[in-house]
Amino acid sequence: MALSIQETGEIALGNKTLSILPPSVKTPNYDRSQLKAGIIHIGVGNFHRAHLAWYLHRLMQQGLAMDWAIIGAGVRPRDSDMRARLLKQDCLTTLIELDAKGSQAMEVTGAMLDYLPVEADNQALINAMADPDIRIVSLTITESGYYQNAATGKLDITHPDILYDAKHPARPRTAFGAMVAALRVRRDRGGAPFTGLSCDNLQGNGTILRQAIVKLAALSDTELATWIDSQCSFPNSMVDCIVPATGPAELALVQKLGIEDSAPVTHEDFRQWVIEDNFCAGRPDWDKAGAEFSRHVHQHETQKIRMLNGGHQILANAAEIIGLHTISQAMGHPLIGAMFAKVQREEIVPHVTPPPGHNASDYLALISTRFANEAIIDTVRRVAFDGAARHVGFILPSLRDGLTENSSITGLALIEAIWARMCLGVREDGSLIAANDPSWEMLVQTARQARTTPRRWLEMSHIYGDLEKEERFASAFEEALTSLYQNGIEHTITAYLASPSSA
Repeated sequence: MALSIQETGEIALGNKTLSILPPSVKTPNYDRSQLKAGIIHIGVGNFHRAHLAWYLHRLMQQGLAMDWAIIGAGVRPRDSDMRARLLKQDCLTTLIELDAKGSQAMEVTGAMLDYLPVEADNQALINAMADPDIRIVSLTITESGYYQNAATGKLDITHPDILYDAKHPARPRTAFGAMVAALRVRRDRGGAPFTGLSCDNLQGNGTILRQAIVKLAALSDTELATWIDSQCSFPNSMVDCIVPATGPAELALVQKLGIEDSAPVTHEDFRQWVIEDNFCAGRPDWDKAGAEFSRHVHQHETQKIRMLNGGHQILANAAEIIGLHTISQAMGHPLIGAMFAKVQREEIVPHVTPPPGHNASDYLALISTRFANEAIIDTVRRVAFDGAARHVGFILPSLRDGLTENSSITGLALIEAIWARMCLGVREDGSLIAANDPSWEMLVQTARQARTTPRRWLEMSHIYGDLEKEERFASAFEEALTSLYQNGIEHTITAYLASPSSA
């Protein structure tokens, strides 16, 4: 044991040190050596380890799901760093729950057994997914990882990565290509299919995953595509837990307890997972750990994606422009917080049909409280990342509904203008905003053009589709962006708050 005590006096997290961790830290009560893998998860970020892996860990604490352990995987070169950190500590994770009152609860979770090598051709991943013991392949690869065409919502078959996988199906670059390759092996061996389970914030995430896998397969093997479509299942799911990125403050929390964990995760004291019960090869009883299997996933998704995820974009872009650091600071800002409430109340909530037994106004009150939690250091930068995908999925559906129903869209037009202003890459105090989108250079260039010609921003058809032709929206956007540059963000928001709701 002495070898696991760092020079700083901290206990290095690992299987051999679980018994000597501080008594205030909950640890696995199950024998990890007896676990068997049943899930491969692609994209082992903080959210996965605080969500799916946590639900599975809680089942294992009850003596259940011992043959459903997780093998981690990644398809991006930077995933190798997470792999090295987790393997060093036997794939254990310290979870730190933070509530608004400042209380902390720590536990070490152990549902993950291994992390596959990260390879350019994904051979280790393909071989692992081809193993018949693997019955679920789950993913958290972010919204942009689905290669969607914004205009159609379908797989963008013109993307270079997709074209490459179609031409090299045995040595693919993408997670989707690797899944298709593994399913080909399973089919050719006469084996069973697996369930593809998306845990990303996409409306109809299972449907989108199915379409992507089947379409990619069809580009090289139409018979395989038919087999996948008929044999595999892709349940839709709604996932919800605010999980900040890990930085020095989060590392310090575990260090104060004397634990050396290079990849701890903090999260709020709220967690929700609603899933369609559609698993072709079996599943863990996640409902016994608090998840909900439901036929109303779509309504849960719509409410959450439009109000919570959309609400994040309302706050983050404005906060970035004036230099706020966290979402709780943005929520507490008198103008940004008031703008959040007005846009939600007038232009988002009216288009949400809540699940049975739920109320959209109550949900708005809940997420407002969660966003204001100062213990959660959820950075504006994290929330604003990949706006090109997040505005398409989280904001524009409400905007389209408002146009269709001839209701107010002034606030949502302002939100789009604020995003365009943020993408200029310079805050109002003159400081630079670091690159924060996979398409950042293109967005900055377009934002510079839109500074003098606002409608240039709406010409990005891969984001806005035909919305630039909607004069009511285009005119409101132009007016808002012009005001942001001429009068500043606080004056522009103040004018919006003083305006009545109007169609």
